[in-house]
Amino acid sequence: MALTPNSPNADNSMQALKQYGSYIVTAILLALAAYFGWTYWQNNHARVDTVAADHYADIQRLNEEVSLASQNPDLESEAQEALAQSRSQLDKDIDALVATHGESVYAWQALMMKARQQVDSDDFAAAAKTLEQALAIDLGDAGLDAITRLRYAKTLLATGDTDAALAEAKKDLPISFEGSQQELLGDIYLAKNDKDSAIKSYNNAWELLRDRQETRAVLALKMESLGIVPEPIAEQASLIQEPTAPEQALVVESSVDNAAIEVAQ
Repeated sequence: MALTPNSPNADNSMQALKQYGSYIVTAILLALAAYFGWTYWQNNHARVDTVAADHYADIQRLNEEVSLASQNPDLESEAQEALAQSRSQLDKDIDALVATHGESVYAWQALMMKARQQVDSDDFAAAAKTLEQALAIDLGDAGLDAITRLRYAKTLLATGDTDAALAEAKKDLPISFEGSQQELLGDIYLAKNDKDSAIKSYNNAWELLRDRQETRAVLALKMESLGIVPEPIAEQASLIQEPTAPEQALVVESSVDNAAIEVAQ
C-alpha cells in the first residue's frame, strides 16, 4: 500500500527519521572521516619515508666520499681542509636527519655511520654518545638493538670506562649474538685484569662458535695470548653441500654477529 502524507505509517516513518536521522548522518560522517584520514596517513607516511630515505642516501654518498679521502695519507693542505669541511657537513646532515626523522631506521643507520667516523678519528667519547643516542631509538628489532649495544659497550671499553662497558655487555641479547657477547666480555675482563673471568668468557665464545662451525681467528689469537690453545673447529658443511633452510638462516645470523662489534676495530 502506498504511503500518503496523512497516513499513520507515514507519520511513523517521519518520526523515526527525525529521531534517528542525526545518528545516521553522524555515522556516515565518521566513516568518511576514518576513510579519508587513513588514506591521508598512508600517503603522508609514505611521503615522509621517501624524504627520509632520500636524505639518508645523500648522507651515505657524502660518507663514502669522506671515507675514501680519509684513506689517503698524503693529502695536501687544501685537500685536508676540504676533508674537514666535508666531515663537518656530514655531521650536520646526520643531525638534521635525526632531528626530523629521529625514530626511523634511517636515523639509526646515520648515527651508526657517525659513530664509525668518530671511532676512525679516535674520538671514542663522542662515538659513545652517538651510540647511546642510537640505542634510544626503538625500532622494535632485537637484532639491531643487539648490534648497537655491543658497539656501545666496545666503545665504552675503548674510552677506559670498563665498569660501564661491562654493565652494557652483560645485558640480555638474542642467542645469535652470544658469541660476540662472550668475546667482548672476555676483552672487558682482561682490561680489568681479571684473567680467570676473561679465559672463561673466551672459552664460552669459542664453544658457541663451535656449535655453528664458525672459526674466528682474532678470538683464537686472544686465547693463545693467555696460554689457551683452542681446539680447531671443523669446516662448515655448507662449504661442501647446498645448505638447508635452517643452515642458511644460521649463516645470516653469523654474518650479523660478526658485524656487530666491528666499529671499534
